[in-house]
Amino acid sequence: MKFVQCLLILIFSPFVSIGQDADKIAVENVIVDLFKGMYNSDSAQVRKLFVPSVKMATIAADAQGNSVAKDGGSLMDFLTAIGTKRPDKLSEEIWNIKVNIDGGLAQAWCDYAFYVGKKFSHCGADAFHLVKENGQWKIFQLADTRRRNNCVIPDAIQNKFK
Repeated sequence: MKFVQCLLILIFSPFVSIGQDADKIAVENVIVDLFKGMYNSDSAQVRKLFVPSVKMATIAADAQGNSVAKDGGSLMDFLTAIGTKRPDKLSEEIWNIKVNIDGGLAQAWCDYAFYVGKKFSHCGADAFHLVKENGQWKIFQLADTRRRNNCVIPDAIQNKFK
């Protein structure tokens, strides 16, 4: 019996991996599409990537230097900010994307650098929680950190904004 179980695991494990790989790519695509939409000031594209009740937060330091979670505002506030046309585009460049998935829950983490036009604004990490609804991954929670110092940004990204 153990031989049969082992044989079945060996036969079907590549298919499980293929499904997980497809989901990881789909989760990464949601994140990439978010920042494409931001760059293009396309709030309609961005809206469909979130559940309506998304929670957003920024982890910041209080006056004593302690980390605190600050409310990141509503989805509508975020969409309004994205949809506002401005002379300098908003660019959030990401790297080191790590995705973990268990069933319909995904967690993604990446480093980022934020630019307004060609001007560096800040860097940090983005942490996403996504749910798979009707076959589509949607962001239900988004948190970030923000700092202006101690940013290790890949040369390829820095060179893009020179």
